[in-house]
Amino acid sequence: MSKSIALLEKANVYDKTGTIKREVEIEVGRLKELRRKYPFAENLRSIEWLDPDKLFKMNPDQVGEFFTLIETTLTKFGAANLTSGNVYRNARIQIKDLKNLLRTAVDERKSLAQKVDAPWERIGGFGPDKQLAKKIIYCFNYEKATVLPIFSNQHLRQFVYRASDTAIPQNKYFSVGQEYEHYTVELLKAKNSLHLTKSWNTMYYARFLYEAYPPINIEVTTEEKKSAVVTDEQLDMQGFVKLLGDLQKKGKITGEQFREYRGFWMQQSTDRQELMNRLTKLLET
Repeated sequence: MSKSIALLEKANVYDKTGTIKREVEIEVGRLKELRRKYPFAENLRSIEWLDPDKLFKMNPDQVGEFFTLIETTLTKFGAANLTSGNVYRNARIQIKDLKNLLRTAVDERKSLAQKVDAPWERIGGFGPDKQLAKKIIYCFNYEKATVLPIFSNQHLRQFVYRASDTAIPQNKYFSVGQEYEHYTVELLKAKNSLHLTKSWNTMYYARFLYEAYPPINIEVTTEEKKSAVVTDEQLDMQGFVKLLGDLQKKGKITGEQFREYRGFWMQQSTDRQELMNRLTKLLET
């Protein structure tokens, strides 16, 4: 079974009650409110008027409205960091740098890779994966449907491997932004290739991906990164074992069935996707 057919099968049974669709409509409403208050994309000069207190308030310390709106709107796609204000305080201190970066984030002449690869790391706390930068970029570009509210490159890569028939390229020479753009483009191709998902907005599609293909969080040390590479085969195996564990916890399979399914997975290579789909449906019933 091709991955696009599997994607369609999952999409056909997704959100039958419309609950998630209603949640997404509320979240899109929050995004529109953010854009109304901070019309940077529509009026570039408004970036100059950004009040430092909107980033971080002093005495007492409190995260400002700008970052609060961004973080609370996107909580479904990654935990907010509002309890630790260092990054937001740094943004206030380096407000000139932030304003320059905001200009890049809304610049239609810049590619997605260029926006992510802009020097966000100059502001302490933005981190090497630039997840807060990606949130900002999404909020000010979401209506173009060229960026997804998925802020982990690792998650993007796993989604592409599981949901797209495109081969995963050798990306060790990609920058963070180039990798982010490549996987985003591939996931949007998969979305737009199906009549059912083509009309979905990017936020709804991302919610679907996280529920249909729960990513495996793999944390490795620097030394482990030097000595080992997590292969796609290992990612699939870990995802399958997690699925079996969830089924066993819910009493839908026995310990013996757990071992049998795991053994079948290790012995077979062609029927794995079909087995994964069948057991996922069992978990959802």
